[in-house]
Amino acid sequence: MHVMAVSTISDNDKFWSSLKKAYGQLPKGARWTLAVGSTDGTKAVNVIVHDSIDSVKSFFEEYAAAFGTTEYFEADAANAVGLPKK
Repeated sequence: MHVMAVSTISDNDKFWSSLKKAYGQLPKGARWTLAVGSTDGTKAVNVIVHDSIDSVKSFFEEYAAAFGTTEYFEADAANAVGLPKK
């Protein structure tokens, strides 16, 4: 499944620095397909392909929780435009 991680960022530089470290530590079977932030540095959307929202949340929170708050959703792949294939 595609898991969307939608973040409100409190420290833009530390948030993205921590996610760059996280990228090299993805859980087995996970694939990061999108990481994009707003130009003002207050919002971010990340899409990670994995079999569990809870696993993505645990992984993501380990790296990013200190620098923002994040909500997690399963993407509606059937109605998505441009969503990468699993």
